[in-house]
Amino acid sequence: MELVTALVDLQEESSCPICLEYLKDPVTISCGHNFCHSCLSVSWKDLDDTFPCPVCRFCFPYGNFRRNPQLRNLTEIAKLLQVRRSKRKRQKEKAVCEKHDQFLTLFCLKDLEMLCTQCSFSTEHQKHYISPLDKAASYHRETLERSVEPLKNNIERVEKVIALQGSKSVELKKQVECKREEINSEFEEIRLFLQNEQETILREIQDEETDILTKLNENLVMFSDDVSTLKHLLREIEGTCVQPDMELLACVKSIYRRYQNLKYPETFSFSLTKYGFRLPPQYSGLHRIIKAFQVDVILDVDTAHLQLIVSEDRRAVRYGRTKQKGGCHARRFELCPAVLGCQRFSAGRHYWEVDVGRKPKWILGVCQDGVARSWQDQPSVLGGFWAVGRYMRGGYVASGPERAHLLPAVRPSKVGIFLDCDLGEVSFYNMNDRSVLYTFSDSFTEAVWPYFYTGTDSEPLKICSVSDSER
Repeated sequence: MELVTALVDLQEESSCPICLEYLKDPVTISCGHNFCHSCLSVSWKDLDDTFPCPVCRFCFPYGNFRRNPQLRNLTEIAKLLQVRRSKRKRQKEKAVCEKHDQFLTLFCLKDLEMLCTQCSFSTEHQKHYISPLDKAASYHRETLERSVEPLKNNIERVEKVIALQGSKSVELKKQVECKREEINSEFEEIRLFLQNEQETILREIQDEETDILTKLNENLVMFSDDVSTLKHLLREIEGTCVQPDMELLACVKSIYRRYQNLKYPETFSFSLTKYGFRLPPQYSGLHRIIKAFQVDVILDVDTAHLQLIVSEDRRAVRYGRTKQKGGCHARRFELCPAVLGCQRFSAGRHYWEVDVGRKPKWILGVCQDGVARSWQDQPSVLGGFWAVGRYMRGGYVASGPERAHLLPAVRPSKVGIFLDCDLGEVSFYNMNDRSVLYTFSDSFTEAVWPYFYTGTDSEPLKICSVSDSER
């Protein structure tokens, strides 16, 4: 066996690295490598500045070589030896370049392509790093093997997401059911005037449930497809890693391209729309809202401007000519004749009424605690402030995040304020004809307090008690 192995090695050494056949008219170049005279001449054809060795890629300034008659004699001896290794077997192990009909013995690390010697000298690969096949195969085999574990982790992560997405369908049904019960309960209390809107909203939430379920199912399909793709790529990589060098390198470019272009679908999340009833523009059953949601609002004297006179029951306030005695409080209005209510609202629905009489100037509404206490007059547009009022020459105006001029058909002497923190609405009603003066739609991220601006006339603002409103 040792003799056979030695003879095989002799035949390998007697072969040209370019054509892989026995050396014909062998020549030796300066780096010590041997080639057929014709093969080297073809490889160096059209080169005039540098002449690289087809094996080690060392460049020479001149295309010098010398014939090697001794190697030619050894080659003739190797031909006579009876250790058969046919050309057909060598061709099975070595692929052939379709363009130059030479064996593919090199690999371009930039373009990830197998090359023959003549291909490696072409202009498109001239500045690329070229490596022998065995070294390139070893490097890329290690690289692909390192990608197996991350791919397995990605598959595990996506499968967990799929399980989570599947549980969201159950979560959605629970949330929808809770919302449905809440809506039904609310509409049951005031069904006479909101029955039509109840049916509309229930249809909307049913449509939303159907829409979200559809999107969830589409998302699950996307993740399932993604897992299938990842598993297919994983099986392909694992199979490629155990293939021979030539077959591994032949498909490595395609695998890298697909691996690098992997895109993972986004996780679909949902949030149900806030549902609740909306007051109609002309509310004929306003007394039902009053009965269900009216609160007894009283004034906070610690916030009142020092020239405001607050009644003993803290339900009325008017402007006085002299300053009242009062301590220094951070929440007190300094220049603006205004006062806040004691109640703080951050959730739920609340209603109160204020008698404005024939006052020439007044403003009513709600505001956040951060509203400036140093106003000399009311702002036209402001965040954290929602109000309507009479501005003498300016008529009736809605002020806050938006500004609008109002044209009530009947002059209001009593104003109702309905605050819906959950729905994000503040509605103002002219209690003289039960019409809507204005409705703000916003989102309340902080608690709000009732707000009262008296102007500088002596007429009072009076907060109506629950018994007054019922009468």
